[in-house]
Amino acid sequence: MGAITYDMETPSSIPAAKMFKAVVLDADSLIPKIMPQAIKSVEILEGDGGVGTVKLIHFGEGSQYKSVKHRVDATDKENLTHSYTIVEGDALAGVIESITYHVKIVPTEDGGCICKNRSIYQTKGDVEINEEKIKEGKEKAMLMFKAIEAYLQANPDA
Repeated sequence: MGAITYDMETPSSIPAAKMFKAVVLDADSLIPKIMPQAIKSVEILEGDGGVGTVKLIHFGEGSQYKSVKHRVDATDKENLTHSYTIVEGDALAGVIESITYHVKIVPTEDGGCICKNRSIYQTKGDVEINEEKIKEGKEKAMLMFKAIEAYLQANPDA
């Protein structure tokens, strides 16, 4: 089994704590509301939302995938970090064992933030991952982040 790691950084004018709340703490209800074509719904299968919680994410009509299960690995509200792992679902395409995401929202001097995201793909056996698929996933993540940012800018009290 091999591991492939990708890093992505996205700047935002939104304050770090507000972005963390939207991207991590409120994401299960916020994303289906602002991007139902991407995420239709999120269902908690086990746990209370904290570490160890298993969620079933149902993708929207615009997705090529139906659903994935993900497990919350860590959430640190003070340091604005969150980790979770996709452990099951058609997005793993039968060649990926799991995908772990580490998200860190870093405040910037101008009052905004940078969202740092590390994705670690654990492949089955000696499988090579299609770089185009990774690029597509990163682009979708960027679109989702930008949609959340636009929502927060349009709804400052959210």
